[in-house]
Parts: sequence; structure tokens; C-alpha cells
Amino acid sequence: MRAGTGDPARGAYTSQQNCRAGIPACQFGLSRQAGACPTTAERQGITKIPCARHNSRYEFPVEDFTAGTISSQPTRKQQTLGGEWDARVHKLVSDFGAEYSPELIEEMILTALRMARDKMSVADLKLISRSMKEMRYAAKILASYQAFRKVGIFGSARAAQDSPEAKVAEKFARQMVAHNFMIITGGGDGIMGAAQRGAGRDMSFGLNIRLPFEQRANETIEGDKKLINFNYFFTRKLNFVKETHAAALFPGGFGTLDESFEVLTLMQTGKARIIPVVLLDKPDGDYWETWMKFLTQHLYKIGFISEDDFYFFKITHDVETAVKEVTGFYRIYHSARWVGEKLVIRIAHALSGAGLAELNDKFADVLRRGAIVQSKALPQERNEPEILSLPRLVLIPHRRSFGRFRQLIDAINRAE
Repeated sequence: MRAGTGDPARGAYTSQQNCRAGIPACQFGLSRQAGACPTTAERQGITKIPCARHNSRYEFPVEDFTAGTISSQPTRKQQTLGGEWDARVHKLVSDFGAEYSPELIEEMILTALRMARDKMSVADLKLISRSMKEMRYAAKILASYQAFRKVGIFGSARAAQDSPEAKVAEKFARQMVAHNFMIITGGGDGIMGAAQRGAGRDMSFGLNIRLPFEQRANETIEGDKKLINFNYFFTRKLNFVKETHAAALFPGGFGTLDESFEVLTLMQTGKARIIPVVLLDKPDGDYWETWMKFLTQHLYKIGFISEDDFYFFKITHDVETAVKEVTGFYRIYHSARWVGEKLVIRIAHALSGAGLAELNDKFADVLRRGAIVQSKALPQERNEPEILSLPRLVLIPHRRSFGRFRQLIDAINRAE
């Protein structure tokens, strides 16, 4: 059932038709070359791997998980240590040969030097240092796989391997790989291990957390370079949100609920790009229905969340429905970013005049001024050359009620 297609106060929710996905092997018409596909992908019969000559890293951009709010900020140095030290840092970075965004490298060095001047405690310095190391290493590993969209899968590490929930997770992961998605899990056993088995070693990542108990890497991902170990939950969760284009949540404990609300909160507040979120359970399970009662009978009735917030997720017990929810999200919608006050939505093909008019009619409340217009790429988007050819929808919206943004994306995917 799609949360939000009924009256949350009564809990009356009905299913909503999913759009059919169509993901091309290569939009540039280049042929697939030998060796382009991972071994597991070949074994599972995947035929739509991005071609070797077409580096799709910018086709599915993940550098800015806030959908453009970072890149819209100034990159010039916002702090200074004085002319002499600024010049020294500039020369150091220049001599080292930092090719990409050297001004940001300078900014980080200046920040480190300011921490020395601030006489921070050893504990604070260790926390900052280790966090940066974890973020750098994770970014390095994940950067090699930006040709693929990725689904983050969350669920209990304590679920038995042969439990109904684990079987659903394994099936879901297998089908998402068949649609050219990679899988990211927490790297442990239970639901995570089941999803890892379904996806296979070559098409999955494990973001493992170091704990004094329970959390060890599952046998599928153990020893793989795509197993990344974290000391801090916050750096681990940041990488989950930063790298995923969809989230699938299964029954679990505190950790799973923490990750669930983290994803929803970031979308609700506009701090992360909107992605499809599916809440899956065994066929006769009621885990998410019980969770839903808490949301509707308490948070919603009290006024702590709004009706639009229920559009961020979909509850289902059917793997095929969950897969369609994820793939259908990218049927026409491609990505979005902010350019100043404008929200720029990249789409796979231009909409008809009637389709555009319908969007403007149904989502007039979203607009702060003006209308939703079709456009070519804006000049500020030239730093993403590989997707400059995609058509755009440009609007100036209110930066609130982001659940309406999700409804807008759904409407775009249904438009012609």
C-alpha cells in the first residue's frame, strides 16, 4: 500500500499504480564491450550493464546527496589565517598537484590549522581525524562504482537465514541486481546477509560497523574490497544516504528504526535528495503496519507530521511491487538539483504540452512564483557535462512540504 493515498487519521490506505521502468543499456548508443560486466552479473543474466566506453559516473551522480544545495554554495575560501599562511597553503596544494577543487583542499587544510590554534582536546582531534579518514576511504572505494544506481537495504542482523523475512530480502536484492542496481547493506548477517546473498559479491557493498558484539561481516562480502568498516555510526549512515538511490527497509530493531527515521527526516526537511523508500515484510507480517499505527494514531494526530509526509514511503509484502516502486521512480525522472532559488528537475524525455499543463494545475501550491517550465540545462549546470543534453523542468518552489515534491516526481513519471 502507498502511504498517503488515503486519510492518515483513519488509516485507510489503498494501493497506487506503479509506473513501468525502462532503463537503457547505454543512452549514447555505444556497444557493450567484453569485460564490462562483473562476473556475478554475467552469471545472473544481466544484459543492461553500462558499456565500457560510456563512463556513466555522471549519469547517476552521487557527489552531492543534498540534490544541489552543496554545489550552490560558494567554493572560495570562507576563512583565512592571514596573507602569509594563506599563501603557504595555496603553494602547498599547488605543488602537490591537486587537480580537482583545489580551493576546497585549501579550505580543509586551513580548518585543520585553525583547530591547532584552537587548542582542541585530544579526544576531539581524534574524532575529527578518524571521521575524515573513514569518509575519504569510503568515497575512494565507492567512486569506482558510480556507473550503477544503488539500493540501501536495512534490517535486523538477528533474523535467521531461513526466516521468511530473510527470504524476501534475498529475492528483492536478486531482482534489483537484475535491473542493474547494486546493493548496499550493513555487511552483517540476518537481513543484511540475505540481501548480500541475493545480490552476490560482485554487485554489493557492505558498510560494516565495528561493535564489541554481533556485527561481523557476512560470508558473502567478507574479504571483498567493497566491505568498508566504520568506527562511527554517523559516518556509516552518511555514506548510506549519500550513495543510495533507493532504500528498502525490513523488520529490525533500534538500528533499523534509526536508519528508517534518518532517511525520512532528511527528505522531509529537504536536507537530502528524494529517493524511493519501500518498507518490506514477510507475506503475513504486520511489522510495518504496527509502525504505521504509531505514526497515524500518535504523530499525525498530534500534528508532529503532516499528511504529505506519508508519500515518502510505500509499505508492501510483495517483492515485485517493491521493485516496480524503485524502478518506476526513475521512469522519466532522472535527478534534481537546486540552482539558487530554482529547482531543476532532469527528465529522460520532454513532456507534452498537456502533460506540463497538468503538472502546473495540480502543483500550483508548490510554486512560490511563476510556473513549471521546460528548459535546457542552465549555465550553472555545466559542471555536469554528461547530462547536459537531458531536458529539464524548472520551477521556483517553496522550500517546505517536501512530501509534495515526491508527489510531483510521481506525477512526472505518469506524464506523457
